[in-house]
Amino acid sequence: MARPSLLVAIGVGGFLGAIMRYLVSGWVQDWSRSVSFPYGTVAVNLLGAFLLGFLAYLGEQYRVFSPEARALVLVGFLGAFTTFSTFEWETFNLFHDGETLAGVLYAGGQVFLGFLAVWMGRVLAAAVWR
Repeated sequence: MARPSLLVAIGVGGFLGAIMRYLVSGWVQDWSRSVSFPYGTVAVNLLGAFLLGFLAYLGEQYRVFSPEARALVLVGFLGAFTTFSTFEWETFNLFHDGETLAGVLYAGGQVFLGFLAVWMGRVLAAAVWR
């Protein structure tokens, strides 16, 4: 059974991450002026993947997080900030609406660029904290 302090940290982080996801995604979507392509979701997924790669590296290599801080930031905040379920729904809708090329580019691009963002976060963390 998880310690209550970890559950509270995850809950607080999730609360803040969900709010930030809503704000950042909405801001990016408004900025893009697109009514059909989910740029806001792309932005939060890539930013979240980068931050996860960066911060997880610091946690693994330098033990900069207590268990509570790790639960708050990596599990709670970033878990709620990134939007995989939204990504899946939007991909489904692109295919459902007959936007096959957009669906393929969206899904493939998210997976590839998300992987690249995690890698870049780790590389930057390794370069900065030597």
